[in-house]
Amino acid sequence: MSNPEEIIRATLEAERAAQVRFLAELVKVPSDNPAGDCAAHGERAAALLEDLGFTVERHPVPEETVKAAGMISATNLIVRRKFGEGPVIALNAHGDVVPPGEGWTKDPYGAEIEDGWMYGRGVAVSKSDFATYTYALIALERAAAAGAALNGTVELHFTYDEEAGGEIGPRWLIDQGLTKPDLSIGAGFSYNVVTAHNGCLHLEVTVDGKSAHAAMPYTGHDALEAANAILTALYAWRGGLGETVSQIEGIGSPQMTVGLIEGGINTNVVPDRVTFRLDRRMIPEENPEQAEADLRALIESAAAPFEGITVTIRRILLAAPLMPLKGGERLTEYLAARATDVMGEPVAPKGVPLYTDARHYTAAGIPTVLYGAGPHTIEEANAHRADERLPLEDLHKATEVVALTLLDLLKA
Repeated sequence: MSNPEEIIRATLEAERAAQVRFLAELVKVPSDNPAGDCAAHGERAAALLEDLGFTVERHPVPEETVKAAGMISATNLIVRRKFGEGPVIALNAHGDVVPPGEGWTKDPYGAEIEDGWMYGRGVAVSKSDFATYTYALIALERAAAAGAALNGTVELHFTYDEEAGGEIGPRWLIDQGLTKPDLSIGAGFSYNVVTAHNGCLHLEVTVDGKSAHAAMPYTGHDALEAANAILTALYAWRGGLGETVSQIEGIGSPQMTVGLIEGGINTNVVPDRVTFRLDRRMIPEENPEQAEADLRALIESAAAPFEGITVTIRRILLAAPLMPLKGGERLTEYLAARATDVMGEPVAPKGVPLYTDARHYTAAGIPTVLYGAGPHTIEEANAHRADERLPLEDLHKATEVVALTLLDLLKA
């Protein structure tokens, strides 16, 4: 039998062009979320996987569940490859993407390649890892066919609501009993093995007052005046967040941003309603429920002095932080060692200040690490910005890292 590592490397070298074409086809099919009409992309991905010889399970999410998540359609995909008795390892990437926005110099759905980089919405976050994980599994299959003794199962989980929170993606698959992996790798970038990330809280705050003619504002209750006081209190409180720093490298401090605000009737009318939404990032050491309770108390306290004002606070999202779980040490060690060797520089476990749907795996007790295709930083990839891009060399290297890590985990 040939060396399985040599077979994996030779397979990936031979499949480079095919892998790039596979990724390009995924980029060319829009899957913007919002609006969240993603079933067509799921079908295209399934067809591409079937063309490669995989058996694909299509799991359409019920219409009422999709609508409750603020989306239109979603079909999650599972591919299972059992090599023998042993651990089940899930590889999860999401196919929904943020809308392109303005400022592009390339076609957001063109998958254009220039100077070794592919451009397009989702090419780095995270349609890239559909390609990473698919071709890593292909390489592993070739090694097994050549006689490599492997024990365990690899599952591909391709889901479609990370941009909306992951509730009908990984969480739905787990809650429905469709999968129960022992370990999980989630979409990431090539130069970081991410073992922790922040949690996230989204609150919608509605401040209600009473409208009045601008010539007699004292006959109304100014919702904007009260909202201004609430915002002032929030921003003053935000100034102290920097005093708390996570002990996990790469995480930093908690954050708070007011990202959306609307209200008022007309220039000459006292505003009767102002609504704003805030984003609160929680470091792994924080308790999400306590963080929410503290914010609610601050908002209500700031509004209390205003006569005729009522405040309604609605939770939009509460995403728990990702934390390392016992049993995931071997996965982390193998990934870091393989990445260091293949990427040609030290790649160590660390945290990131983002949040992802990988948290649903850890919430179910499944040790999870983030690793996939991408440059050193999200800024370099233009993630969630115009001209999102991926260095194809990093795609190929990350695929080798994942394939060799799976070999390490499954070899007899």
